This record gives sequence, structure tokens and C-alpha cells, in this order.
Amino acid sequence: MGDIEAPNSNRARQTVLLSVLPSKEFATSRKGMLLIAEVALSFISFVCFAASTAAAFVTVPVLEFLAALFLLFAYSTKFNERFKGFLWPLMDFMRCVSASIIFFIISIMAVSKYVDGSSKAAGIFGFIATIVFALDFYLIFNELASFLKQGGESSDEPSRQQDDSSDSDSD
Repeated sequence: MGDIEAPNSNRARQTVLLSVLPSKEFATSRKGMLLIAEVALSFISFVCFAASTAAAFVTVPVLEFLAALFLLFAYSTKFNERFKGFLWPLMDFMRCVSASIIFFIISIMAVSKYVDGSSKAAGIFGFIATIVFALDFYLIFNELASFLKQGGESSDEPSRQQDDSSDSDSD
């Protein structure tokens, strides 16, 4: 007489959870590890700033946490491949550059101006986040530079042109 769950209901819940988490291939890639580190460090820095007397700096880590979490989701679900109108690498590059500069500034201020332990911890995690964001924008810059040196042609465009020409030949 009560609600009886279907035997496959746990399986459906697991499928939904697995669709939200990044795939193992992406999580073990260089970009995946950098984004996971950015999400984790931004969240830890956010918690430390929220618990400190330097709570005025809490906005930067939470915004960077949300931006990195969105890009982690977008890259792991290949959301970026469905929306080609956005310049995803450039957007990611600008996010990393601004995050590294701002994290560096607020970390210096947190370490030098405030004396409580959580402000110092937030500053240390902010410096680590600065290094991770700087590494990410350096790698993105190298990828963009090599792409532009090739004349802006990606490797999948010639295959599209060949597919289009074979389709037109069959007509």
C-alpha cells in the first residue's frame, strides 16, 4: 500500500549523478586537472576568507569558483563544442589572467594586512591559486599561439571539407 520504488530507481539516480561529474578521460587530462585544482583552491580560499577578518575579499574566490566550475562542466560535457559562437579558449584565457592577477593582489593584502590565521591561510591558498591560474593561462596562450601560427586552421576543418566534397560528388 505504500510507495514501492522500482528496482532500477537507484540505477537511474546513479546515471544522473554520473552525467554531472566529469568523465574520467577529461578529469585525468591536463586541462581537467587544472580546472579541478582551480575549483578546489578557489573554494578553499573562499571558505578561509569567509572565516577571516578579511571577509571583504570573499567575492573574488566565489566568482572564480563559479566560473571555473562552469568551465569544468562545459569542457567535461563537451558543451563548448555545441556552442561554437563563443570564443571558449579566449574566454578561458581572460578568466585565468584576471583570476591570477586579482588572487595575487588579494593574497598579498591578506597576508600583510591581517593578523588572524584564517586570513594568512586564505593568502597562502590564494598564492597557490595564483600559480595554478598562471600556469593555466600560460598553457592556453601557447595553444592559442600555435593555432595562430598555423594560420587559424584547425585539424577538423579539412576533414569537413573532404566530407562536403564527397557529398557533392555523389549528387
